[in-house]
Amino acid sequence: MERSIVVVAEHTQGRLTPVTYEAMACALEIQRIQPARIVTVVVGEDAVEVAQEAIDACDQSVLAVKVPGLDSYNGEAYRWTLSHALCGLGASWICVPGTTQGFDFGPGLAVRLGASCLSNIERVFEQDGQPIFVRNLFNGKISAELSAAAPTLLIVQPGSFRWERHDIKGRSYVEVITVEWAPTHTRLLGFKSLYPVDSALRDALVIVSAGRGIERRENLELIHRVASLFPRSAVAGSRPLCDNQWLPYRLQVGQTGATVAPDLYMACGISGAQQHLAGMRGSKFIVAVNTDPEAAIFHEADVGVVEDLEVFLADLLEESARLTP
Repeated sequence: MERSIVVVAEHTQGRLTPVTYEAMACALEIQRIQPARIVTVVVGEDAVEVAQEAIDACDQSVLAVKVPGLDSYNGEAYRWTLSHALCGLGASWICVPGTTQGFDFGPGLAVRLGASCLSNIERVFEQDGQPIFVRNLFNGKISAELSAAAPTLLIVQPGSFRWERHDIKGRSYVEVITVEWAPTHTRLLGFKSLYPVDSALRDALVIVSAGRGIERRENLELIHRVASLFPRSAVAGSRPLCDNQWLPYRLQVGQTGATVAPDLYMACGISGAQQHLAGMRGSKFIVAVNTDPEAAIFHEADVGVVEDLEVFLADLLEESARLTP
């Protein structure tokens, strides 16, 4: 049986999500080390329509697993249908987007396939002809290099792999199979939209973001004053600040918040947890201010400032006032 690298597509409202393309980019990196066909698998009632988008994006094989009645995500359905559909693909590596959906069905799918499971994969490189997978541990302070025997399911960290359209070349076709499925343990009750992303955050060219390192709620005043130095700027925060109700959730940046890509992202008192990095890695220029020289955020920053946040921001505001005519 021809071996393959499988990408499990995530889609909503009939469209592939951006993290699916990042999982495709991870698959491409593996393909360069161990040549194999790449197959994207789409599950759902609208699988055929969504599969066409994958074909339009790049030349590759797409398996549309049409499940009548499955018009929205269901983890039980994904585990059951994928465990059957993937058996005939000879999958050596299975790339799953590292979203709440991926973490929901991924580990259980690995168990059903008798596969290993590696999560939060950020990078792939070659060693002795084998792919080595890199992920962070201990809040980003340590990078682990992991190897695994096929088959292995990989949960791909959002924001870590850059997709370029049409960079997979090969046989381009859609294969359709229909799988009947009925829920036995879970059923969908509905969807509830929690926190819409602030429009100013989405459109900002400069974002000044605060983390738990600001220590006191009163220091948010410094964050707002620094943001006001720039046109088209916005204030944002990490999950802990929003959980503490220091900022509204619509201003949260991260895996469970907004994904942003401003010209300048200023991370103030943010350690650099993977969940936060996933939301701001696309920023064109990153400045990080933290008292911990080993903070993971410095691995992502273009400029790192090791200094007390209050002291640095106060000096920055003072210098700005001095230079302003």
